Amino acid sequence: MSHRLTLAGMAEAIRQRKLSPVELVDAHLEQIEKHNPSLNAFVMQFPSEARAMARKAEMEPAVGPLHGIPVTIKDSFDIRDLPTLCGSRFRLEHRADYNSWAVKKILDAGAIILGKTNCPEFLANWETDNHITGRTSNPWNLDRTAGGSSGGESAAIAAYCSAGGVGSDGGGSIRMPAHFCGISGLKPTPGRVPATGHYPEISHPGGLLGVAGPMARTVKDVRILFEVLAGYDPGDPFSAPVPLRANVPMNGCIGVMEQFLDAPVEDFMHTAVHKAAGLLKDAG
Repeated sequence: MSHRLTLAGMAEAIRQRKLSPVELVDAHLEQIEKHNPSLNAFVMQFPSEARAMARKAEMEPAVGPLHGIPVTIKDSFDIRDLPTLCGSRFRLEHRADYNSWAVKKILDAGAIILGKTNCPEFLANWETDNHITGRTSNPWNLDRTAGGSSGGESAAIAAYCSAGGVGSDGGGSIRMPAHFCGISGLKPTPGRVPATGHYPEISHPGGLLGVAGPMARTVKDVRILFEVLAGYDPGDPFSAPVPLRANVPMNGCIGVMEQFLDAPVEDFMHTAVHKAAGLLKDAG
């Protein structure tokens, strides 16, 4: 059940040599094999490469904050020599020349990328469906959407197929699927996480709204990923050379909507939480 630990718990167990990166990667790959046929969260998977990286990580000391941690990447971020399809048949022949900033930082921190996750064509929808991979379902209820545009990422993380990952958000593309799938997601302040290597390009004026950001099952895990991803890259015109503050308390205020248009949010949430708990009770 190592795949059900938090990202922070996995990292600590690996540092203490209580958990093997090989065991952890294998557990996640088993989850993907078991659940992805119904979820359809992945565009491409890298099982051989992930196992090779896990064997290497097991032989090395844990240095980076994500050493040996299996993660996923939304298919709008470049991974060198692979296509960034972004849900479009116009991108079938694309091959990335370089790793995106997000992929480079994730790998530098020691993470192991399990695959790229599904998104709508050119990220232009609030659900995740396209003419290449098809529709991504919500792991709490397969008849429901996982949201968009980072729906594949949110579904994979919620179904314990990934410890966490990277999405992007302009008008809710991290926040909405995170909400729909019951995980945590952060839309950072523009300039905090460089979007170099993201497609469509986040440039002027879109960079005033669109950003790259972390997704995971807990706020603490999102913070860990955010600290890995944040930085300055002159390749992103919106990137800001402002260091993060250390030891920022992880508490704060939470706002709850009691009404959304004609829908009583409180009644809906009460029903949804209890139904979702029953649906995932027996998930492996």
